[in-house]
Amino acid sequence: MSSNAAELYKLINADPEKKQNLFRQALQNPNGAMQAICDLGNEMNLPVTPEEVKEYLSSIDDFDSQQWLIKARGGL
Repeated sequence: MSSNAAELYKLINADPEKKQNLFRQALQNPNGAMQAICDLGNEMNLPVTPEEVKEYLSSIDDFDSQQWLIKARGGL
């Protein structure tokens, strides 16, 4: 399923509104943001677990994503 996490990341990253909404949620409720990411994956037929999302995000070498993670560290 790790390929699902990569594909889901690409889809979220390509949608500025969705990306911004998840960022805001992560700042206020990191665990809720993680659940929203997993729910979105299910809706898009790209199921992921929180562990897969965390593993994928920790593997990417993208400055913006790393900054996002620093701010949302609590649940991600």
